[in-house]
Amino acid sequence: MAKKIKKAVALGYNKDKNNAPMVLASGKGEVANKIIEAAKIYKVPIREDSDLVEILSKVDINQEIPPNLYKAVAEVFSFLYRTTKIKK
Repeated sequence: MAKKIKKAVALGYNKDKNNAPMVLASGKGEVANKIIEAAKIYKVPIREDSDLVEILSKVDINQEIPPNLYKAVAEVFSFLYRTTKIKK
C-alpha cells in the first residue's frame, strides 16, 4: 500500500474585507509540513479533516471558499473558536 501524502490548507477570514473565508495557503508533502509547523509556531489550532482538505486544496490561494463549503468551514471555525476560548 502506498503511503498517503500529507496535505494541508490554511484558512483565514476577515469580516471587514471578505464575504467568506479564504484559502491562505495550500500544499502537500513538505509544503504541508511547513504549513503545519507555522501553525504550531503561531499557536494556530489545527483540525484534521482529510476529506475537507482534499476539497479545499482545489481552491486557489487567496480565493474565497465556494458557497457549497460554507457549512463545513463554519464547523471548522466553530471548533477553532471553542478551542481557543477554552485555552484563554
